[in-house]
Amino acid sequence: MAGELPDFHIPHAEKIEWMIETDGFAVEPVAPDPDADPPRAGYTYTIGFGDHTGFADVVVFGLTPVAARGLIGLVADLLRGGTEIPVGAEVVGLLDNELRACFVPVDLEQWGGLFDVAASWYRGEPFAMNQLIYPDRNGFMPYEAGFDQRLRFAQPVIGTFA
Repeated sequence: MAGELPDFHIPHAEKIEWMIETDGFAVEPVAPDPDADPPRAGYTYTIGFGDHTGFADVVVFGLTPVAARGLIGLVADLLRGGTEIPVGAEVVGLLDNELRACFVPVDLEQWGGLFDVAASWYRGEPFAMNQLIYPDRNGFMPYEAGFDQRLRFAQPVIGTFA
């Protein structure tokens, strides 16, 4: 029939595979769940990031999937270019205006349920996940006293500081 749109529905695993083949890693956005107890923020995480960059997969809470994908792409470019990004220490230069950021490891024993597509992709093999933590508009990190408490649910800290 003329004017009919093609069917772009492909299995999710094929989408993940296509992203990995195209970009070296996949991103998986997860919608917020305001009905959860406590409410869960939306987040985006990577699959295959370690094979592409030598760095653990990355999760970012509270950003739109497009913004998270852009930030994760920047991280991938830096890592692929030879920049070493420490885990568990604040870094400056990743975000605009010299704002601080921090990567902290996520305990997948506790939080692995948030990454079911990654677990499926890795077929039960262990993988690592780092949370990218970023400041509020005033430059305060979620673990600092001045952090805007209205953003506490938007960017929960599930990573662990050593």
